[in-house]
Amino acid sequence: MRKRLRALFTQDRILGGAFILAITQIAASVAGLVRDRLLAQTFPGLDTVDVYIAAFRPSDLLFQIFIMAGFSATFVPLLARYHAERNTKQMSDLLNGVVAVAAVVFGAIALVLGLNFRSLAPFLTQFQGSSLELYIQFSRIALLTNFLFIFGNAYGQYLNTVQKYWVYGITPVLYTVGTILGTVFLTPFIGPYGPIVGTFIGAAVYTLYRLVSIMLTGYRLAWRWWHRDLSEMGLLMIPRMLALGALQLELLLFDRIASGLPAGSVTLNAFARNFQSVVVGVTGLALALSLFSPLSQAASQHDWKRFRLYLRKGILFMLLFTIPGGIALVLCTPVALWLIHLAPVYAGAFFFCLVLYAISIPFESLNHLFTRAFFAAKHTTIPAILTVVNGLLAIALSWYLAPRFGIFSIALGYTIGHVAEMIGLIFFLPGEGKARRTEF
Repeated sequence: MRKRLRALFTQDRILGGAFILAITQIAASVAGLVRDRLLAQTFPGLDTVDVYIAAFRPSDLLFQIFIMAGFSATFVPLLARYHAERNTKQMSDLLNGVVAVAAVVFGAIALVLGLNFRSLAPFLTQFQGSSLELYIQFSRIALLTNFLFIFGNAYGQYLNTVQKYWVYGITPVLYTVGTILGTVFLTPFIGPYGPIVGTFIGAAVYTLYRLVSIMLTGYRLAWRWWHRDLSEMGLLMIPRMLALGALQLELLLFDRIASGLPAGSVTLNAFARNFQSVVVGVTGLALALSLFSPLSQAASQHDWKRFRLYLRKGILFMLLFTIPGGIALVLCTPVALWLIHLAPVYAGAFFFCLVLYAISIPFESLNHLFTRAFFAAKHTTIPAILTVVNGLLAIALSWYLAPRFGIFSIALGYTIGHVAEMIGLIFFLPGEGKARRTEF
């Protein structure tokens, strides 16, 4: 019994890693609830909160396409190869090269976008007047925040590879705490800019803590313009760029649709999605992340029997956790309403949004696992295509149904898109005999 309990807190075990990530995800989710409640209390009309949420979409779109496409799809498998060989020097060299190239690419694009954002903003949102002006300024600060995340997320992939899940999981809490402190202490002095300036400070703490942590594991910080694996990484990330671009474009267009609906629609949709993401993060994403490195090491050694064993365990645990989690989420709607301090006028709309998002939980969670199974085998094309199908289907349904169902059309489109993606991923899952047919 004591051995089993100890395994739950052991980072290099699958369930231990998943448990740690689940605990830290719960902590991050609690911090997120506090943040959302404070935002709703501080700006009760929700118009400023609408702008705050929507302002991150353009920057997130660029970040996901040009940065996370490489980090999420190919970086961990490449690092895992050197980790399996216990080659810390090559891990450091690869990380340094990736960070340098990513910072230059994103920095140049962000600078051009920031300078021209006033002209582009009317095409990205339906806000008007003072809300539009606030959206422009917030979006520029969001670009700076995501520039810091280049470094923070790169260091996070290193932590994931060496299975240091405590630091990996606790740093998002620190990031959210930055927004909370900014809302409480900066808003009285700088008004609506308080939360977003706090978010920027939280991103700086997030990045610095991860850097110090990986240096303690053996990473050596150095300026390096290139690494030989960047060519392979660049080829493998092209399909993932398309996939993550589709996902972020989906969120951006969701906000554009909601910004044309009654005030508070962007916030209602985002808050309901935040609650849904708590369950996905605590169960599905935590388990998928804890399996990513073992799956990558098994695939790199062509041990497909072990690869399938990890995958079967992941599917079983995923279903055992996510289905009850979705049911519990719906049952806890009154608590959710109290936690985020929404006025009674929003209660009915929030409940139905939450029910629709809860249905998507098992499907989205399994998609996280199946997608990482593809990435572990260095197959990125098929997941990318299916993610684009997911996004296009969700956007089309939301846009078409919005005049009839309003804010509910977004949650419905989101759920149907994930169901379609899961069916495709299952059909094309990699393994022995598929290794070359599905490779980019």
